[in-house]
Amino acid sequence: MLLGRWVLVVPVKDARRGKTRLADVLEPRARAALVRAMALDTVEAVLASPRVARVVVVTADPEVTSAAAALPRVRVLPEPPPAPEDAVGGWASLDRAVSAGVAAARGEAPTAHVGVLLGDLPGLDPAELDAALEAAEAHPLAVLPDAEGTGTTLLTARAGAALRPAFGGGSSAAHRALGHAEIALPADATLRHDVDVPADLAALVARGVGGRTGALLRRLGPLG
Repeated sequence: MLLGRWVLVVPVKDARRGKTRLADVLEPRARAALVRAMALDTVEAVLASPRVARVVVVTADPEVTSAAAALPRVRVLPEPPPAPEDAVGGWASLDRAVSAGVAAARGEAPTAHVGVLLGDLPGLDPAELDAALEAAEAHPLAVLPDAEGTGTTLLTARAGAALRPAFGGGSSAAHRALGHAEIALPADATLRHDVDVPADLAALVARGVGGRTGALLRRLGPLG
């Protein structure tokens, strides 16, 4: 039984369709490789947090599926099939993937707390994640905004609380409106720095990130 422990859901878009806002600095194959490297680095960092018992990866990417399934304490779920509303804003599919992962986590460990962590945090410090989860345990629902304060990198629900994802533009405010208390971490915390645009990637290079992501970036050389 996982009483007092956490199961984290990590949704990962099919790498062939991910990170299109990096198209000015990376060609399609490099972008796909980056999505996969960041996702697997993120999952391994999550597994290194003492408060995390298991990880549920929700993805349609075959390479992420194979690599994540080989990691300990990881369950991989296929991403739910597209729905008509996906063509409208692009975020409905993420919310459905998150909901599928949370449902699987609740079914597997009903006494565990559940969190959703986006899969583009390759510089994640497990100690920061552990601190954020400790802070989240004080609230039925909690949210950690990204460094800009508008997006969401971590969304949590204590055991017995219903998590309702609302990812997309302004998701931090949307999640607060749904009752999620804001977790306070410094703006430079690795847990708040996801990678969406070229400036995020440049900051990642400047920090000298390691793991699969760092090795890939070193092979790619100067960006742009």
